[in-house]
Amino acid sequence: MNIHHLELFYFVAKYEGITAAVRKMPYGIQQPAVSGQILQLERDLGVKLFNRRPFALTPAGNELYDFLYPFFSRLGDMEACLKGEESRHLRIAASASAIRNHFPDLLVEMRREEPDVRFTLREVQPSDIHGLLLNQQIDLAISIIYGRHMEGLQSVELLKVPLVLLVPEEGKIRRLSDMLEDDPYSKGKISKYPLVGLPPHEILGRIFTEAFDERGIDMVPSMEVDSLELIGDYVVRGFGVGMGVDIPEKEPPEGLRKIRLTGFPPVVVGAIYQGSLKPVARDFLALARKRARTLIKRR
Repeated sequence: MNIHHLELFYFVAKYEGITAAVRKMPYGIQQPAVSGQILQLERDLGVKLFNRRPFALTPAGNELYDFLYPFFSRLGDMEACLKGEESRHLRIAASASAIRNHFPDLLVEMRREEPDVRFTLREVQPSDIHGLLLNQQIDLAISIIYGRHMEGLQSVELLKVPLVLLVPEEGKIRRLSDMLEDDPYSKGKISKYPLVGLPPHEILGRIFTEAFDERGIDMVPSMEVDSLELIGDYVVRGFGVGMGVDIPEKEPPEGLRKIRLTGFPPVVVGAIYQGSLKPVARDFLALARKRARTLIKRR
């Protein structure tokens, strides 16, 4: 049996006729199409389901209608239930740093305005975000915006974050030039210190690598880790200097200082999403933009 034919029969039986069903069904379909598909259903079943004039269900039609009624009569309620629950569920992906440092205040403010909202937070690397969005596993992501997005994705810039290097607080390094020396095998520069950083397949690692290359600086990580938080841990323990970003309102780990990379392009942080945002996601984005403006003013 064709499920669409069964649905059409349900409406015809409910509204006691094809003409009335066509007027009252929740989607548009022409009367001849309904008649043709009901006839096909009767041919498939080998029974007559109703008399046309005057309208009356046959015993077989009554039996089929009683079977279909519990399912089709509750579809509208189930749709409203699912849409209602999903409309209050906000799924966000972001870096560990964003979730730890900026999300708590945002989500407290959001819950104050929308007490029924439910959150799912996912700690991810920027390289994972496109797949999560395209598979509709998250509503939006707060992440680095870099390069071209995959088709169907959109982004909104929130703020620009300067690149920095993390160095031991007690050391003599005050600027990038203090770390560099001439490379005897080229016309460029090399670092006098090992670099702790993200691998080049991660977006931030790629941004650093490209920025160093453009300035003729050979500075490749001697230790690769998979998060900014781990970089600070290993720089503190004497493994070298570390890649970093100047996250607003976040001080470097104890024992470290930030060296601003003057003249280097900043990292653009923003919201990335697919299609149209549902209302609860739009509300979150509005609060995120407001917070970003506040952070920019405090600098």
